[in-house]
Amino acid sequence: MKTGFSMFSFSEDARLEEIFPVIKAAGYDGVEPVLSDGGYLRHDSTDQEIMNIRHLAQELGLEIPSVGVWSLWENNLVSEDSTVCRKGMDIVKKQIHCASLMGADTILVVPGYVGCDFAVRQERVRYDKAYERCVKVFRELATFAEQAKVHIGIENVWNRFLLSPLEMRRLLDEVGSEYVNAYFDVGNIMYVGYPEDWIAILAERIKKIHLCDFRRQQAGMGAFVDLFAGDVDFVKVTEALREIGYDDYLILEMLPNYKQFPEMAIWSNKPALDRICRMVSVSFR
Repeated sequence: MKTGFSMFSFSEDARLEEIFPVIKAAGYDGVEPVLSDGGYLRHDSTDQEIMNIRHLAQELGLEIPSVGVWSLWENNLVSEDSTVCRKGMDIVKKQIHCASLMGADTILVVPGYVGCDFAVRQERVRYDKAYERCVKVFRELATFAEQAKVHIGIENVWNRFLLSPLEMRRLLDEVGSEYVNAYFDVGNIMYVGYPEDWIAILAERIKKIHLCDFRRQQAGMGAFVDLFAGDVDFVKVTEALREIGYDDYLILEMLPNYKQFPEMAIWSNKPALDRICRMVSVSFR
């Protein structure tokens, strides 16, 4: 099993030539770049700029297993405004293009939101309408993913939407493409459920995993903490991963970012991540 580090753990204007060598030195196998409005990977990045990121990773011996995105929070894929929805779809298509050029087999996608407290341009979307649009949007995007041979990974996020693993499974099955899967975030789900249940129910639909920890007694983004410092039951999580036969990347995501020396998150969580990898392979019961 391979380990990766997500660039969600840094600001969008992070200097890759400084961070990638640290990720490699810490012993990670891969890195997850993130598309945003500005910074190192943008909506208007040229093919050469995208390939430069791939070449930097290759020179260091790092893989790029997936590509994330910041800007879908401001471009809601299930918006009442068709212009906003279409812009969001164009961003996903750019992600697919970036992933294809970088050699990544997966992109992380925020599937839209019913409500969101931290979007700059907030809107409220009725739940059933959001679900209907979501199925339609991803059926259309699946065509582009299939052509590029890049998987769309729908992430469980704080969007007041897709709050049940049964609902997420139903959505993926209704979209009906082997290239539209789940990108499961272990920590994100802690405020509404249990990650081991989601893993067991989504099973082979899970394409990638984000790892972080979460303290239920705290509130907001401050509840996300270093691995083993929160309430995620990693024994149950790793047992569930082993039972479904998951053997793809485990990618560390540290949000909110460390306020001082954010690169230390790369080092401080690697021993715990390695321990989790070993736990997937060995039963603790």
